[in-house]
Amino acid sequence: MKQLKYIAPLVAVAYNMVLAYAVYMLARVAYLLDNWTHFAENMTFSHFLSLCRGGLVFDTAALLVTNGLWMVLMLLPLWLKERFWYHRMCRILFVTINGLALVANLCDAAYFPFTMRRTTTTVFSEFQNEGNLGGIVMKELLHHWYFVVLAVVVIYGLWRLYRSPRMEAKWLSPWRYAVAMVLSLAVVAPLAIGGIRGGFTKAVRPITVSNANQYAERPSEAALVLNTPFSLYRTIGKSVFVVPTYYHNEATMAAIYTPVHAAAEGPMKKKNVVVLIVESFGREYIGALNRDLEQGTYKGYTPCVDSLIGRSVTFKYSFCNGRKSIDGMPSVLSSIPMFVEPFFLTPSAMNDVGGLASMLAGEGYQTAFFHGAQRGSMGFQAFATKTGFQHYYGREDFNQDKRFGGDEDFDGTWAIWDEPFMQYYATKMGEMKQPFMTALFTASSHHPFVIPEKYKQRFPEEQLVIHKCIRYTDMAIGKFFQTASRQPWFKNTIFVLTSDHTNLSNHPEFQSDLGGFCSPIIIYAPDGSLTPAIEDKVAQQIDILPTVMGLLNYPKPYCAFGIDVLQTAGKDTWAVNYLNGIYQYVKYGYVLQFDGQKTKAIYRLDDRLMQRNLKGRVDVEQKMVRELKAIIQQYMERMTQNRLKL
Repeated sequence: MKQLKYIAPLVAVAYNMVLAYAVYMLARVAYLLDNWTHFAENMTFSHFLSLCRGGLVFDTAALLVTNGLWMVLMLLPLWLKERFWYHRMCRILFVTINGLALVANLCDAAYFPFTMRRTTTTVFSEFQNEGNLGGIVMKELLHHWYFVVLAVVVIYGLWRLYRSPRMEAKWLSPWRYAVAMVLSLAVVAPLAIGGIRGGFTKAVRPITVSNANQYAERPSEAALVLNTPFSLYRTIGKSVFVVPTYYHNEATMAAIYTPVHAAAEGPMKKKNVVVLIVESFGREYIGALNRDLEQGTYKGYTPCVDSLIGRSVTFKYSFCNGRKSIDGMPSVLSSIPMFVEPFFLTPSAMNDVGGLASMLAGEGYQTAFFHGAQRGSMGFQAFATKTGFQHYYGREDFNQDKRFGGDEDFDGTWAIWDEPFMQYYATKMGEMKQPFMTALFTASSHHPFVIPEKYKQRFPEEQLVIHKCIRYTDMAIGKFFQTASRQPWFKNTIFVLTSDHTNLSNHPEFQSDLGGFCSPIIIYAPDGSLTPAIEDKVAQQIDILPTVMGLLNYPKPYCAFGIDVLQTAGKDTWAVNYLNGIYQYVKYGYVLQFDGQKTKAIYRLDDRLMQRNLKGRVDVEQKMVRELKAIIQQYMERMTQNRLKL
């Protein structure tokens, strides 16, 4: 029995790792409960246990990577380390590492409603230019105070429950201790390698975030299987875009799908182009696009946009191509969807990229981008400059214009309030030479969901905290069009309104894997050249560029991943997006979920809760797979080969 004392460090490692597993699992439960409305559909206790079993694979990998140094320190074959100060140091290291992992998981739980996935390393690029993160974090700590309490209690519990080996160096035989620790390392090392890889067989490749889908029934559930430390370390320095080999012949692939658009015939119609990208303005909030919701009684929160829709062309099924603002910019302005990661946060950002601004600037247009935050915020200025916008107007420019209220109109967190900034936008366009192309990215319908003090009685709190912000921004849009309609350039302008992504939801139809991508796409031509209608078509953000180019009769060939939705028959319109390793492809009245190798599910488009998986029972399934494969391969080839422009 005396010999067993020599494996006390190994026993301590095993015991404390069990504690760490418990912390990760507790964080997973907190993640589920805090986002219950997103997971409640079809979630049962047994299903959650199944997700947890899958989660153990990723928890094991994360725990072994993050605790690797601690484990080595615990098992070093040096008997002199068995002293109080040494193990106090190991205890501090262990609690710090796993406390930070807990905090990362809890923070990600609060972030999930906005992204529907676990955070990866691109988050650091996304927010690197923000100067207000401290204030945002403090507000979130207050809003999620229960996470703060949970973190404090769990970290304290980790400290109290931690166990150190009970042995003194002076009573140990150095050579016996060394042999015991070497043997312990010999046992732990291969187990750790297998755990980090996700298995022990030669056929097992190191697991990555996409492997979570083999344990999940829905793409959004992959976030429950994963943990944030794993998602962060597994995406460090990784190749984001990997070219598949679905097609070995370029012509065969191009016959199925090509992003190359031919030049239009005839003279170009040099109308002005105005694109409004409205923060978080999901289709769910718009009454005119949801007449069937709540048994036909739903009014929505957007009377001004409802009125605009009555004069515009929009679409029954319209979608965004990503879940973040940095996804929306390339999709709307350059017809580049988000696959895997926002491309502008990857090395592919160095590619030669065009878009509405550069294409129209080449035809003599003056171009400008407007966003009420400080210059550099969210990387918007970098993207605008990269894609050919000649001018950029932000918070600093608004403040310098004495006709407006300056920083008195700052919302205290992100940007100038939408109402004054949209008036500034309309005014500045009146000073531009025609034809012009401009884009506005609004900000007020963004977390932390506040509105100007003077409107708090007019727009009180409703079912969701975002609803009052949607009403405020809708009012600002209405006032913008009132001002614009008095401008001489108004009737010679094509207006496009969409959202960057969706946000909080209180209807199950908009909480499904596809429902979370429902964004409006509204095209308005004041000269009456477009017949107002809600067309029975599928549309997406990446269709905006080719559709506008079609309306202008653009005279040159170009590359865009979307289609001219106005000139395409309804049966041939489609949409695509990417969620947690799953591509979702909408066409022919179905939505296909594809993991890059095989079909995961296929649902009827009118099965809005996505409850009946028709995999293997739909005639067009294989046709949809072939088309989606061509889209994916075209995207990956062009992204990696820098062929995003002709």
